[in-house]
Amino acid sequence: MAATNKKIVLRNHVTGFPKESDMELVAATGAAPSRVPEGTDGAVLVKNLYLSCDPYMRGRMSSHDGSYVDAFVVGEAITGYGVGKVVDSSHPGFKAGDLVWGMTGWEEYSLIKDPIRALFAIRHPDLPLSYYTGLLGMAGFTAYVGFHEICAPREGERVYVSAASGAVGQLVGQFAKLMGCYVVGSAGSDDKVRLLREKFGFDDAFNYKKESDLSAALKRCFPEGIDIYFENVGGAMLDAVLLNMRVRGRVAACGMISQYNLEHPDPVHNLTAIVTKRLRIEGFIVSDHYARYREYEEKAARYVKEGKIAYVEDVAEGLENAPAALIGLFSGRNVGKQVVVVARE
Repeated sequence: MAATNKKIVLRNHVTGFPKESDMELVAATGAAPSRVPEGTDGAVLVKNLYLSCDPYMRGRMSSHDGSYVDAFVVGEAITGYGVGKVVDSSHPGFKAGDLVWGMTGWEEYSLIKDPIRALFAIRHPDLPLSYYTGLLGMAGFTAYVGFHEICAPREGERVYVSAASGAVGQLVGQFAKLMGCYVVGSAGSDDKVRLLREKFGFDDAFNYKKESDLSAALKRCFPEGIDIYFENVGGAMLDAVLLNMRVRGRVAACGMISQYNLEHPDPVHNLTAIVTKRLRIEGFIVSDHYARYREYEEKAARYVKEGKIAYVEDVAEGLENAPAALIGLFSGRNVGKQVVVVARE
């Protein structure tokens, strides 16, 4: 019997915390595709190998949240970043066998109709391909742009990273250490705190779930204040950080995962600190910066090969386990970059 193209579809738009049952594994009718449909010019058919689970996907599960990307369509395959191999192509820039990363479907095979906009060719296939879901892909470039471009760091500055053991945070901390900064991170378990100190080389770290007073915890770690805050959490953490920033400090607002599942977002009370401390807070979307991705890819690949960067993945095996892997992001179940293996070529 011919194989079918299995996919993860969204069953309904979500309010509040998402559940695994909001998604389901379905098999398309007919055999799995092997060619770009006749008459479809400029497209590629990709066999998906690895899929990336990312916090921004929560916004796409709701019908209206003001997200910067379109909502998922109920009944259709979820889309996100992934790594794949080109099976067939009607685009002159791609050929069968090419390895690529970029925006694809949560399915075994995806037809990409605008590959120049959606996909990047992989230039370092000697490194683990799954790294292109994170370190060498969107998450890594997010860390690089947010820290180096938005924060404009200087050697010796004091850097705080929230959600520091995740796909982005673990790299921000290491980029900061490579610049000679003092770096502290927070995470949601003692094991993650140990990881920050022992594997990623953070100068200090704390378990925010064990702190009754976040501002006091930050004061303990930064008695002279924070120069740079890489914001991944929002809510009470952002409120506490504002009180502990140094004059002319910078905040790169990358994400606010504590707020994504709330119908009524938490208020932030200490905004007057932006004025009194002359702070600069800037949000950013990594896709605005993709013109510089190749520069980053070469630098990050060199860091990996020279042993200057450590990287941790949390790997879920099988497309059927993708919903649980995605939902786990919002309870902090993952340790490191959450990856789903669809196939290993």
